[in-house]
Amino acid sequence: MAESNFVDYVKIYCRSGNGGRGSTHYHREKYIPKGGPDGGNGGRGGHIILRGDSNYWTLIHLRFTRNIFAEHGESGSGSCSTGKDGEDKYIDVPVGTVAYDAETGEFLCDVNEPGQEVILLHGGRGGMGNYNFRTATNQTPRFSQPGEPLEERNVVLELKLLADVGLVGFPNAGKSTLLSVISAAKPKIADYPFTTLEPNLGIVPYRDNKSFVMADIPGIIEGASEGRGLGLRFLRHIERNAVLLFMVPADSSDIRNEYNILLNELAQYNPELLDKQRVLAISKTDMLDEELVKEIRNDLPDIPCVFISSIVNIGLSELKDLLWKELNDELNRVTTITHRSIPINKEIDDDQSDDSFDNNKETSLDLPDSKDENFDNLDSEKEDTGKNY
Repeated sequence: MAESNFVDYVKIYCRSGNGGRGSTHYHREKYIPKGGPDGGNGGRGGHIILRGDSNYWTLIHLRFTRNIFAEHGESGSGSCSTGKDGEDKYIDVPVGTVAYDAETGEFLCDVNEPGQEVILLHGGRGGMGNYNFRTATNQTPRFSQPGEPLEERNVVLELKLLADVGLVGFPNAGKSTLLSVISAAKPKIADYPFTTLEPNLGIVPYRDNKSFVMADIPGIIEGASEGRGLGLRFLRHIERNAVLLFMVPADSSDIRNEYNILLNELAQYNPELLDKQRVLAISKTDMLDEELVKEIRNDLPDIPCVFISSIVNIGLSELKDLLWKELNDELNRVTTITHRSIPINKEIDDDQSDDSFDNNKETSLDLPDSKDENFDNLDSEKEDTGKNY
C-alpha cells in the first residue's frame, strides 16, 4: 500500500437485488371450498445508495472493498403475504464525491451535502401474485409474475475536495509554505520540486471569527496536460473552488509567461475553470526592494495582485482581505458545476487494476430482460395447487 492514506479515486463493482417472485397460491381452509387465489407479491430488491458522510475525507475505506451487493427480495406467499424487501446497501462517501460509469465514462451523480442520499442502482420490483389477476372471467389465475432483474455496473468514484480557494502554481512556488503559515495545516515542505504529492486542505482564520477553506494541490508544469510531471490528475480538486489563487515566485524570469502557461494547462483540463475569479500572488518578495516591486508590478496581468512573503509575513493580511472580498462577491459564488464524462481508458493504480473486479464478479441470475410495467412475460404456475378448481 502507498505511504499516503489519501485516496481520491476508486473503482468498485455494484449490484442491486432481484425483485422477489410473486406467489401462485390458493386459499385452503376447512369448510371453505374454492377459497380462491391468495398469492402475495414479491419483495423489492435492495438498492445501492451513495450517502454523503462528513466524517470521511478520503475514499480509502473503499480501496479494498471491490464488490458491493444488495440483498434480493423474497418471494411472496399465501394469504396475500408480500415478500420481504431486500436490504438496501449504503456506500458512505466523503462530501464532494462524484460517480461515473466505468464502462462509458458517463457522469452518474454528485454527492455534495452531508446526509445526501442518491440511488446509484435500483433494485428490481417484486412480481405480483396471482391474487392480483383474478377477474370475473378468470377466477382461478394459475400464473404470477417473476421479479424484475437486478442492475449491475462497474462504478468509478472520484473525490473532488470542497474548498473556497484553490492554489495553482509551478512546483516550489511557495504554495505549501503559504498554507502552513496562514492555517493550521502541516503540508510537507522541502527545497525540491513536487514535494506536495497529494492535495492539502487548511482552514484560514479571518477577522470576527470568520474563516475560509484553502486547497493546495501538487505543482503544475508546462505540458502537464500531456502527462508531464504529475499531469492534471489533481486539478479536479479545484473545480468546486470559488476563487483560484495563482502563485508565481518573484525570482521567476517571466511572471506573465508563467501565469499564461498555468492558464493554458487549466484550459486543457477544463475550459470552465477559466470562468472562475483569479487572484495573483507574487511570492518570495522578501528578496525585493521597492524599486523592483514597482518594476514587476508594471508587467503583471490585469487581475487583482498582491506581493507576499510567507517567511517574513509580508502582505499576508492584505492577501486574506483580498480573498475574503472576492469570496463574498455574489458574482463569484459557485452555483452549479458541470461534470464532464471521464475517459473510459483512464488508468488507475496497479493495486486497483480492473482484473480484480472481473474475477470477483458474481454471475447474475438468468431472469427475463423485459422491464415493461405490464410484465408481459408471465410464468406459468409451478406448483400444482389448483386441482379440481
